Amino acid sequence: MTDPVAPTGTGTDNIATVDRFLFSLRGPDLDTAADLLDENLVYQNVGLPTIHGRARTLKLFKGMEGRNLGFDVKIHRSAADGVSVLNERTDVIRIGPVVLKFWVCGVFEVHDGRITLWRDYFDQFDMAKALVRGVIGAVIPGLRPRL
Repeated sequence: MTDPVAPTGTGTDNIATVDRFLFSLRGPDLDTAADLLDENLVYQNVGLPTIHGRARTLKLFKGMEGRNLGFDVKIHRSAADGVSVLNERTDVIRIGPVVLKFWVCGVFEVHDGRITLWRDYFDQFDMAKALVRGVIGAVIPGLRPRL
């Protein structure tokens, strides 16, 4: 008999949900992103303030639309254990001519096909190097970081 309160979805399903979510931010396809986030999402970039709720998280990304800002992602590896998905990836944030490319480790929890927790860890020194490389690439386009 199935426990009605137990989360559904396999580890593979949960990895696919996280991948689809991250790839939707590239477009950005915020309708797809919204469909994959739980209403009570907790979004943490460790070291920065925590954002509570799908609406607040989407507001952050909607603010990037049409402002010469962009996002890209390359997922290097993912693993799942029940509702938890961990991934190692490279994120790319474009702010006008400045391109920041940096390593991220993400922890997600997926319940019934929706992400309830999104926690990203990144190295502050790596982020500082990404900023220096991004500024140099803005001045010398041939040196601009690529995914």
